[in-house]
Amino acid sequence: MIDQNMKQAVLDSFEKVFGSKDGVKAYFAPGRVNLIGEHTDYNGGHVFPCALTIGTYAAVKKRDDNNIQFYSVNQEKFGVYGTTLDEELKPSDKAGWTNYPIGVVWAFAKRGMKLDKGFDMVIYGNIPNGSGLSSSASLEVLTGFILRDLYGFDVTNQDIALIGQYSENNFNGCNCGIMDQFASAMGKENNAIFLDTADLSYEYAPISLKGAKIVIANTNKKHKLTDSQYNARRSMCEEALAILQKKLDIKALGDLSIEEFEANKDLLTDPDMQKKAKHAVYENQRTIEAVKALKDGDLEHFGKLMRQSHESLRDDYDVTGVELDTLAEEAWKVPGVIGSRMTGGGFGGCTVSIVKDEAIENFKKVVGENYKNKIGYDCTFYTVEIGNGPEVI
Repeated sequence: MIDQNMKQAVLDSFEKVFGSKDGVKAYFAPGRVNLIGEHTDYNGGHVFPCALTIGTYAAVKKRDDNNIQFYSVNQEKFGVYGTTLDEELKPSDKAGWTNYPIGVVWAFAKRGMKLDKGFDMVIYGNIPNGSGLSSSASLEVLTGFILRDLYGFDVTNQDIALIGQYSENNFNGCNCGIMDQFASAMGKENNAIFLDTADLSYEYAPISLKGAKIVIANTNKKHKLTDSQYNARRSMCEEALAILQKKLDIKALGDLSIEEFEANKDLLTDPDMQKKAKHAVYENQRTIEAVKALKDGDLEHFGKLMRQSHESLRDDYDVTGVELDTLAEEAWKVPGVIGSRMTGGGFGGCTVSIVKDEAIENFKKVVGENYKNKIGYDCTFYTVEIGNGPEVI
């Protein structure tokens, strides 16, 4: 569901900044929300995200020289930032947000897909920045999709997701898993993606909410995933895996059943490490169970698993914080809320809730008031639709 006003705005902005919109093409790539399966994607487990109808729009035109120029309608004060293909592309503080698309150009070149000419690019996103709805993955997938379209590179949407992840890991220094880029690149309207991150096998699962909607609540506390806390948890899980592998024939924590983990958890003598590994194992099994519940039409059970997921992220993985906990805990008290949990990396960002249609207004009012009373500033609500992957618009 393309927002024609956003499309027009990005095209008009291109004309204003770069002088003409002749030969300019417009594109869109979605953000994502993960319904359940958090911090499992780098532990070889399952995730269950869906693409949204909010995302990032771009207007792009190839140049006759080797310069690349970027402009964001969302960050007008940042102005136009440029670099050139004649030099080695490197991340830099002064490049700001453009490190994400530049990283994708760099990652394409690493795979032998070098640009013969540069381009001008204007972007305009309606994903709240720092919300945990994957504005960075949306921008990476958008850039990869544009490069394929403009330069004729032979890559699939799945390749674009992997290239986006590679660039974020190796150019931007955030050791993220594959989920965000995969959800953006492979999105399908009214379906979530049940993805096994161990081997990238996946299936689409139709989301039939029967008189309910997905409501996202933004804490309005910015999070930044490259922060050391995210990478530290990943390292701890890798360490736990290495210890367990001395006894067990496993490739990832996601290979373990709950019973196997419980029988061997005492090998992890550090209590904090044991809790982090426990979350990875239990959350993976919860995700498998949740998708089955959805297929069986048992939304109530799906909602209970969402709550258990949040509690595990709070108590075992320790990535929620008072803002996310307040949103989730207040949501659980409201009649008509089927389930609610934090979504994304944590430390700020958003919760995702499934709320019955007739309860949505009351949910926003009650949760919003209680959040402001406790935290001191407002949260923001978005009722969202599940959309498709990237496209030329």
